[in-house]
Amino acid sequence: MFGLGTQELIIILLIAFFVFGGKKLPEIGAGLGKGLRAFKSGLSDLESEKNHEKSAIDVDEKGRETAASHNQK
Repeated sequence: MFGLGTQELIIILLIAFFVFGGKKLPEIGAGLGKGLRAFKSGLSDLESEKNHEKSAIDVDEKGRETAASHNQK
Protein backbone atom coordinates (compact mmCIF):
# COMPACT_ATOMS: atom_id res chain seq x y z
CA MET A 1 0.00 0.00 0.00
CA PHE A 2 1.86 3.07 -1.29
CA GLY A 3 5.18 1.48 -0.35
CA LEU A 4 4.56 2.00 3.37
CA GLY A 5 5.56 -0.69 5.81
CA THR A 6 3.96 -1.59 9.11
CA GLN A 7 6.30 0.63 11.11
CA GLU A 8 5.56 3.67 8.99
CA LEU A 9 1.80 3.14 9.29
CA ILE A 10 2.04 2.81 13.08
CA ILE A 11 4.05 6.03 13.31
CA ILE A 12 1.52 7.87 11.11
CA LEU A 13 -1.38 6.58 13.24
CA LEU A 14 0.37 7.64 16.47
CA ILE A 15 1.02 11.13 15.11
CA ALA A 16 -2.62 11.38 13.98
CA PHE A 17 -3.75 10.24 17.43
CA PHE A 18 -1.70 12.94 19.15
CA VAL A 19 -2.72 15.66 16.69
CA PHE A 20 -6.46 14.95 16.48
CA GLY A 21 -7.13 13.06 19.69
CA GLY A 22 -8.88 9.76 20.20
CA LYS A 23 -12.40 11.14 19.86
CA LYS A 24 -11.87 12.75 16.44
CA LEU A 25 -10.09 9.83 14.73
CA PRO A 26 -13.24 7.73 14.08
CA GLU A 27 -14.96 10.75 12.51
CA ILE A 28 -11.93 11.47 10.34
CA GLY A 29 -11.69 7.80 9.31
CA ALA A 30 -15.37 7.70 8.41
CA GLY A 31 -15.02 10.86 6.33
CA LEU A 32 -11.99 9.47 4.52
CA GLY A 33 -13.82 6.20 3.87
CA LYS A 34 -16.83 7.99 2.39
CA GLY A 35 -14.59 10.15 0.24
CA LEU A 36 -12.65 7.16 -1.04
CA ARG A 37 -15.87 5.28 -1.78
CA ALA A 38 -17.25 8.26 -3.74
CA PHE A 39 -13.98 8.55 -5.67
CA LYS A 40 -14.03 4.85 -6.60
CA SER A 41 -17.67 5.10 -7.63
CA GLY A 42 -16.91 8.05 -9.88
CA LEU A 43 -13.97 6.20 -11.38
CA SER A 44 -16.19 3.18 -12.04
CA ASP A 45 -18.79 5.40 -13.72
CA LEU A 46 -16.13 6.91 -15.99
CA GLU A 47 -14.81 3.47 -16.91
CA SER A 48 -18.34 2.26 -17.69
CA GLU A 49 -19.02 5.31 -19.85
CA LYS A 50 -15.73 4.81 -21.68
CA ASN A 51 -16.57 1.17 -22.42
CA HIS A 52 -20.05 2.15 -23.61
CA GLU A 53 -18.61 4.78 -25.97
CA LYS A 54 -16.04 2.30 -27.28
CA SER A 55 -18.69 -0.32 -28.01
CA ALA A 56 -20.83 2.29 -29.80
CA ILE A 57 -17.85 3.26 -31.96
CA ASP A 58 -17.12 -0.41 -32.73
CA VAL A 59 -20.74 -0.99 -33.81
CA ASP A 60 -20.62 2.12 -36.02
CA GLU A 61 -17.38 0.98 -37.68
CA LYS A 62 -18.79 -2.51 -38.34
CA GLY A 63 -21.88 -0.93 -39.90
CA ARG A 64 -19.72 1.18 -42.20
CA GLU A 65 -17.66 -1.86 -43.22
CA THR A 66 -20.83 -3.79 -44.03
CA ALA A 67 -22.26 -0.90 -46.04
CA ALA A 68 -18.99 -0.49 -47.94
CA SER A 69 -18.88 -4.19 -48.82
CA HIS A 70 -22.48 -4.06 -50.11
CA ASN A 71 -21.71 -1.00 -52.22
CA GLN A 72 -18.76 -2.75 -53.88
CA LYS A 73 -20.91 -5.63 -55.13
